[in-house]
Amino acid sequence: MSNPIFQLLEHRSSCRAFLPDVVPLADLRAILSAARRAPSGANLQPGGFHVLTGAPLDRLRAVLADVAQSPPEPSEYSYFPNPLPPHLRARQRSAGYALYHALGIERRDIAGRQAQFAKNYRFFEAPVGIVVTIDRNMGAGCFMDLGMALMALMLHAQSMGYGTCGIGALANHGRLTHQTLGLAQDDIVVCGIALGRADTQAPVNAVTTERAPIEDYATFHGFEENPPDERG
Repeated sequence: MSNPIFQLLEHRSSCRAFLPDVVPLADLRAILSAARRAPSGANLQPGGFHVLTGAPLDRLRAVLADVAQSPPEPSEYSYFPNPLPPHLRARQRSAGYALYHALGIERRDIAGRQAQFAKNYRFFEAPVGIVVTIDRNMGAGCFMDLGMALMALMLHAQSMGYGTCGIGALANHGRLTHQTLGLAQDDIVVCGIALGRADTQAPVNAVTTERAPIEDYATFHGFEENPPDERG
């Protein structure tokens, strides 16, 4: 019997091309309610979701377009290790190669790569953009809890036929986003999420990335390699 959760996980991928179809508010409320069902330490339920469509989303896109090629703002939280270890840099390069290869962007096409990256700041033209925040007074562990909420959001959206893409690049201009949306003083912009119906004909949506084998990230203690048959 197939497991529906595993099926969602197996087929989940980052959607970077969307149809213009309107996403009903009722669907967004259902998706966000599912996100909040994620576990969190002491039930603090950290994180906020600022959901934009139409003119508000267009305004944010326009503001970010003006700085798309500018250097990032000083970071308000650490995302990648610095320096990036060689084995992680290899994964980063492999993912980038798969994306640019699908788009026909050559390795030395710097302008093409920059133009593709700038699409992050347009939420890949999705009909809905979500700005994810967290109160700066929350502990580092609350980022873990927020991450579980984001996974729940993405999986429930997928179960309803929507595609999503996390946009970590939004934090590169988090203060500008904060100012544009008039967020609360202690809010940190963590990331964005593009959401809508996937354009299944777009080559970019055929991109998949490999996952590390279990041996690379898990160890097992107290298990026999070949347990005896206990059926007698």
